Amino acid sequence: MSNNHLEQLVCEWYEVQGYFVRRNVLVGKRSAGGHETELDVVAFHPERKHLVHIEPSLDTDSWAQRESRYTKKFLAGKKYIPSMFPNLGIPKDIEQIALFLYGSGTTHPTLGGGRLMLVSDLMADIMKYLLDHSVKKNMVSEQFPLIRTLLYASEFRKNIAPIWFPASNA
Repeated sequence: MSNNHLEQLVCEWYEVQGYFVRRNVLVGKRSAGGHETELDVVAFHPERKHLVHIEPSLDTDSWAQRESRYTKKFLAGKKYIPSMFPNLGIPKDIEQIALFLYGSGTTHPTLGGGRLMLVSDLMADIMKYLLDHSVKKNMVSEQFPLIRTLLYASEFRKNIAPIWFPASNA
């Protein structure tokens, strides 16, 4: 399990959809020691032949700082990801996603050569997926504890909604 909650959620989301997931992969080994960078999440779906590289972040850095960091990460991804899934017939095209808690997909639809996605959009995708699941009939596997917790929230939303949206006394 990842120490980063957002990375863990991303990994679970792709795994529950049938992707093979690699996380926190050090790439670009240097002769003097260390590595060029770390790729947070790389996922491959063998049936769909879809390869995706996700770099989640909770930062509030400037767009210039983000652009610099994500350009480096995504270039490294394009360089090193092809060797991460040997003999699986991975596609040449890699979807790259910069996932942020805060930002604007309107003013910055791309970042560092990848697509910008907000956590709110990821959560909406997960919650749509969970509409076809229930605690009684189609439980999410226990190997996905974060998504299972979201299933509980979805299942018991009628009990939770009054806490979030109390009725007006006026």
